[in-house]
Amino acid sequence: MRTTKGYIILLLLNLLAAPMVIAQGKTVTLDYFFNNEYRKNSAGTLERYHYTWEDQRSSGYSIWGDVFKKNGAILKDLESEPNAQNLIGTDIYIIADPDTKKETANPNFIEPRHIKAITDWVKRGGVLVLMANDSANAELPHLNKLAERFGIHFNDDLYKHVIGTQFEMGAITVPVNDPLFKTAKKIYLKDISTLKLSSPAVSLLTDSDRVIIATAKYGAGTVIAVGDPWLYNEYTNGRLPAAMDFDNDKAADDLSKWLLSRIKVKQ
Repeated sequence: MRTTKGYIILLLLNLLAAPMVIAQGKTVTLDYFFNNEYRKNSAGTLERYHYTWEDQRSSGYSIWGDVFKKNGAILKDLESEPNAQNLIGTDIYIIADPDTKKETANPNFIEPRHIKAITDWVKRGGVLVLMANDSANAELPHLNKLAERFGIHFNDDLYKHVIGTQFEMGAITVPVNDPLFKTAKKIYLKDISTLKLSSPAVSLLTDSDRVIIATAKYGAGTVIAVGDPWLYNEYTNGRLPAAMDFDNDKAADDLSKWLLSRIKVKQ
């Protein structure tokens, strides 16, 4: 017959062996309104692609989505414009690579009504992720009107330009004891927009004095920004040579845990 002490030891062993789930029931919503691209599939019909949860090709976020799910989160997407009503129930809201007219015939731009809805949601405790791109591939002017509410500005530059397969040109070394990247030591970003900050934003990662990732507290919520879509399948580590020791797959897990840990209030 097992003793109470034996049951406690068994319970502790089971807990240690179980995967860590830090966000059971929390909802991560990916914007499909400002990023709204389509292509023809093999059957000749149009399908949504580019930085979406369901896109399993190099251009998708399916791997990043799996990381969130591994940590207990629920994935959603938002095809309609963000407003006070349809942001209810979202804990983390990701806007990646808003469309330019080159990418979409009639792009949806971030307008004042969207900025009010999003900032009010963040203020109540939401966690907002802004992932841009270089100015040739993302609609920065309207995105900046939102980002600047939190002291963040995406610069019109092209940092870490990578030529062909010279992947080392996009390498960034993570500092020791970094507060964001607990396991990733070397990450890859290419052709990015650097950041210019004002209060309340602060830098989370710099490279050669350029701000790469920044964060801001806003009311009860948190904002994080990076000038690259970054964690799509091609670079987590779908295309990156193993011999180069890039940790984008680990970075996806580190960032996801960091974001989930910032959730304060159920929206």
